[in-house]
Formats: sequence, structure tokens, C-alpha cells
Amino acid sequence: MMAAALLALHTAYAQEKEEQPYVPEKDPQVLQQLDEWQDWKFGMIIHWGPYSQWGVVESWSICPEDEGWTQRKPYGIPYYEYLKKYEALGNTFNPVKFDPSKWAKAAKAAGMKYMVFTTKHHDGFCMFDTKQTDYRVTAPQCAFSKDPRANIAKEVFDAFRNEGIHAGAYFSKPDWHTEYYWWPYFPPKDRNVNYDVKKYADRWQKFRQFTYNQIEELMTGYGKIDILWLDGGWVRPRKTQTKESLSWSKTPPQDQDIDMAGITAMARRHQPGLIVVDRSVHGPFENYRTPEQQIPDKPLSYPWETCMTMGGSWSYVPDDQYKPVIKIVHNLVDIVAKGGNYLLNVGPGPDGQLHEAAYTTMHEIGNWMQVNGDAIYGTRAVAPYKDGKVCFTRKKDGSVYAIYLLDKDEQLPATISFSGITPAKGARVSLLGAKEKLGWKKTDGAVEIKIPASLQRKPWQYAVAIKIDKVS
Repeated sequence: MMAAALLALHTAYAQEKEEQPYVPEKDPQVLQQLDEWQDWKFGMIIHWGPYSQWGVVESWSICPEDEGWTQRKPYGIPYYEYLKKYEALGNTFNPVKFDPSKWAKAAKAAGMKYMVFTTKHHDGFCMFDTKQTDYRVTAPQCAFSKDPRANIAKEVFDAFRNEGIHAGAYFSKPDWHTEYYWWPYFPPKDRNVNYDVKKYADRWQKFRQFTYNQIEELMTGYGKIDILWLDGGWVRPRKTQTKESLSWSKTPPQDQDIDMAGITAMARRHQPGLIVVDRSVHGPFENYRTPEQQIPDKPLSYPWETCMTMGGSWSYVPDDQYKPVIKIVHNLVDIVAKGGNYLLNVGPGPDGQLHEAAYTTMHEIGNWMQVNGDAIYGTRAVAPYKDGKVCFTRKKDGSVYAIYLLDKDEQLPATISFSGITPAKGARVSLLGAKEKLGWKKTDGAVEIKIPASLQRKPWQYAVAIKIDKVS
């Protein structure tokens, strides 16, 4: 994932150009899976690797770009000295308290319906039992390799599926460890391939095959995979470059075509209906888009998902500060009202445990979802999406939810008013978590919902959902 400063740069470039059109999927099985995915709404992404031992940003400190998120610590350490120490982290990685079933139970309790796990980040270290490289958690030199849970990705996928949570595999297209991407004969200059792919076409073809083989391993040996979530959008055909992607290269851009058509066809032979997300590469292999650390200002006309950190970092930081639950719930409501999904990140520590704050945060989210989940799951956007402190979602049966966002310590008001949605004559209006039927009336073009005093006195938190079973 990219740091906040990089995101700001990307956003600036995105504002300068017109967004490329979304290319709809044609495979009926994928379309069905994509529709189901849009019902799930809430998921977890997990960034984890040997870098957690140092509490540094995932992968980026070995990238030779002079940016804030790539800084090596201590500052000034020679690059190759640092790289050698970083790559040796795989040998000492020994998460003896790794317990994916605990993560999965917490995610289920929070109301999360799917997860995405980092099988390999840009540094190339594989959290699965690949046969393509020794730079993996199951290699003999790795401290954790003798543990029966050493094939971490498999353990994670199995644990989450056992809780009824759908599995997604994060996979980085660039690989800064393999000689087929960063050839040791040349020094790396930036995040991109460090040799001329036309001049050394055979080497690039070996990288394509290496990538294909690793993805095929994930598609064949790890059970049902619902999403292939590909990161590293600078690895793309030259013809698909945009002003945004060109900004990611300090060197002349190359045709980094890894044959996504072939990879996708292979992956779907093994996993029919697989959702493929080639992030930021707009085209037929980007089944949904993934705004990072941000929520769009308005609904989007295609499937999308905001990926965002629960704390301040994608990867483990010892004293990470977690977002307040009210902020996360309000984000979820805002995203869902605009038709998107919310993918929330946690970063396990070097021993395999999550911050206690991650568990308490998920527990509190779950308490809210137990009462209000029907206003979230299986919904679609409905105009006007939001009016003041009220967000709207629509169920497939035509009923609509008006979700009122409470401020911190705010008591439920005596009336909730909004415009743009009007109950039909005879409609039942009710509050999730309460049995009473609510009265309503039209006033000056707005709808006014009356909240009984008995409900106002209840200790509601974060947001309340008002169900309108029929709208006019």
C-alpha cells in the first residue's frame, strides 16, 4: 500500500485528468459474484510480513526513492547494508502467537463478510508455500518454517472461511526480491523494473512466468478464493499508462505487460466467478475500483471499495493510534450510502497478535452492526444519498433506511428531518433496535420523523437506522 503523501500526489493527478471509463465484466459467473460482493459491504484487509519485527512501513523502505514513506532507519544507513538486513528479517520471523482463528472470530463479531490477506507484498517475501522462490515463510532458513502453521496464508484463509467469511488474496505484481524484476546486475532506481524489458526480453518473460506460477499456486492450493486483489499498479502495459501512473516512475516508462488476460483466464479456470481487481489499471481486469484512504465525494457509477487503515498505518506499528469507533461507523454509513464497500485494515505484530485496540474496536463495531446491520448489508445507493446528518440506503425489496449520524455523546433528538425521501401512504416507519412504530409528517417539503421520549432516553451510539418499508 502507499503512504498518505503518495496518496495526496495521486489525488492531485486524478483531479487533473478525466477518469477513464469503467469496463464492465461480461462473464455471468463473475457478474453474479460481483453482485454478491456488493451485498457484503464490510471486510478486513490484513498487512503482515517480516517487516513487522521492525515496526516499519511494509516494503517501501527498500525502495530507492527519496520520499517520506521510503526512509530507512536509522537515517543515512547505506542502501545495500540496509537491504541485506531487511531481507534477513525473513529468517528471524517467528510469530509463535499466531492465531488466525482469533482474528476471524473478531472479524465475524464485527460484522465483516470478507477478508483480503497479503500473500506477498512488494518486497517479495511470500507468506505462502510457493515453489518459485526460497524467499518465503516456509523456507528452511525461516524460524517459523518448522511450525505446523508455517503456511500462513493457508491458515488464514481456512480460519476465516470456517467463520463464513469470504477469502481474498492480496498479491503484489512487482517483486523487489526476484532477479527477474530487480536484476542484481543493475541497481534499482525506483519502484519499477530495473532493466530494459525490450533488450532483456527473455528475463522479462521469466518474470511473467514467475508471476503466473505464483498466482496459479494461490488459485489451486488454498481453497475457495473469491477475490484476487492485485497491487502495484505501475506494473502494466505501456498503452494503459495515465498521468497518474507515469508519476510513479523516475525513469522512462516501460511496457510492463505481465499478460493479465492469461493470468485472469487461468485463475478463473481454477476459481470460477473469481473477482479480479488489478488496482488502478482501468480496463477489463479491474472488476471494482479501490479508492485508498479516502471516501469519494459522491456515489460512483461502478462497483467500488474504500480501503482504509483502522489505525494510522497499514503495517504493524508498536504504538499505533486507532480511529474512534464513531469515525469508523460514520465512514461505513457514508461509504454504503454512496454504493461502496468498506475494507478496513489491521496489521498484526511480529508475534502474530493484533493490538488489543483492534479487538476492542471490532467488538464495538459489532455491537452497532448487530442492531443496525440490516441498513448496511444487501443495500444499494438511493438518491439523494445524504441530507444533512441523514444518509440513505435502499434494500432490494424497495424499502429505504434513513440513517441518522449521531455526534459524540448526542442524545437522540425528538424529531429527525430530511428531504428527498418520502414514505408512501400507509408506510410503516420504525427504528432498528426498537419495537415502536414512529409517526411522521411532511413539513415544508421535508419529512419529519417523531421520536418518542422513551426512545430518546436510550443510550444510542454512533448512528441510528430508521426503516421506511415503502416510499413514494
